Amino acid sequence: MTEETSGSTVPRRQLGRLLTQLREDASVSLDRAAEGLDCSRQKVWRIEKGLVPVRVVDARAMCAMYRVPEEMTSIVTGLARETRAKGWWHSYGDVVPSWFSLYVGLESSASTLRQYDAELIPGLLQTREYAAELFLRKNPTMSPAEREKLVEVRMQRQHVLTRRLPSAPTLRVVLSEAVLRRTLPDRRAMAGQLRHLRDLATLPNVSLRVLPFTAGPPLASETGTFVLLDFPQAFGRASTEPTTVYLENITGALYLDKPAEVAAYDRVWADLETLAADEAATEKLITAIIEEWA
Repeated sequence: MTEETSGSTVPRRQLGRLLTQLREDASVSLDRAAEGLDCSRQKVWRIEKGLVPVRVVDARAMCAMYRVPEEMTSIVTGLARETRAKGWWHSYGDVVPSWFSLYVGLESSASTLRQYDAELIPGLLQTREYAAELFLRKNPTMSPAEREKLVEVRMQRQHVLTRRLPSAPTLRVVLSEAVLRRTLPDRRAMAGQLRHLRDLATLPNVSLRVLPFTAGPPLASETGTFVLLDFPQAFGRASTEPTTVYLENITGALYLDKPAEVAAYDRVWADLETLAADEAATEKLITAIIEEWA
């Protein structure tokens, strides 16, 4: 297996787009970049298209040529290290700064997001109160000001669902019934979260369905929470990005984009859609739970 095809190509594509932007912002041509790196124009092109791993020394040289600030240089070199991994974990705050989220970039450029969650309301659908409670539980020693910054970032992410340009992505969500019944300490806040869910489900680009307890165990019991990201086509041709699976845990996130991996999660998603209640039944269930707490 060649190094062009081994492992995930996600960090290569992200780094390629970033380096292209930095080069263009610096008004540096491909030929000039190649001359500065003492390599062929083709090599620079392949790096920017995400076709090859990138050496850290080349990434630093490009940043120096483009007069990139040190803070951004650390991001570029962090991604460069990941492009050379055969299978990679993106650990927040380890390889790249915690505020630089590879996933957020993918989320904002996706045309369709398919998400299953068995434990929590997804970030794009959370209220401020719900998000604040999660961050408090995750790190109780965090200062209120720091926690508020994290909440604000999450709220800002949600604008992707209502933006006009580029067109907002389609969001298709399946939630375990347990997610709806697992309340916050503040039951009024949880009722507000459920009403918010019900309101968002009326958006034309949002589909919300619940997997009821009575449906039995789905194939997703073996996968846990995941997101499938599909990307728009370029000029009527193939997608600009391959479908990518995003899996998150307490220490980092895993990105999968090999055809066999994506196909496996496609099968899990198809099973969820077969078992889940439809949108109308989901709305009735959410309303019934709200009334139970009223």
